[in-house]
Amino acid sequence: MFSLEDLLGQQQGSQAVNEISNTVGAQPNLVNSAIQMALPALINGLANNAQTPQGAESLNTALNQHDGGILNSLGGLGGLASAILGGGQPASPQLNAGGILGHILGGNQGQVTQQISNQSGLNMGQVAQILMILAPIVMGYLGKQKQENNLDAGGLTQILGQQQQQIQQSPQGGFLQNMLDGDGDGSITDDIASMAFKYMTNR
Repeated sequence: MFSLEDLLGQQQGSQAVNEISNTVGAQPNLVNSAIQMALPALINGLANNAQTPQGAESLNTALNQHDGGILNSLGGLGGLASAILGGGQPASPQLNAGGILGHILGGNQGQVTQQISNQSGLNMGQVAQILMILAPIVMGYLGKQKQENNLDAGGLTQILGQQQQQIQQSPQGGFLQNMLDGDGDGSITDDIASMAFKYMTNR
């Protein structure tokens, strides 16, 4: 599950990549490359959070607000992206990308953004936007899995653990390990949400 095509299906995934490319103003191949690094980072972060009983229960509760309905909006991802990146208060918890990312990546947000920027050729503002758009999509996907398979906290932990194992065995695994094991010296002080918003307003 390392591309939006894997997550959403071929047609919807390709359409989503094009919409995100338009939103961040970058070539689809560069955006797709960034997405293929960002998705494993988000899944890995969720899997790590779910390894403790409290973390798993917290995720299980949070997913009650993410029923997968956001995935039905992806035909109009441009409008969805504007709602996520608009800089104002999101209309619903489903679109609170800054809050979701803070929960998933915690203090690794800046490190992840910089590494994906370095590897993909996109600037950090563009990567920050991509992460913010992907975070609610990933939560919507998990919420749909939870509903369809009637998963509890333990079931979610199991699914995420399996996906984390696949990620670690994939070509992205080594990159991801380096990305999350950086020295974290705090050189990136910008909050990821403000980074994305600044990029939008300065374009």
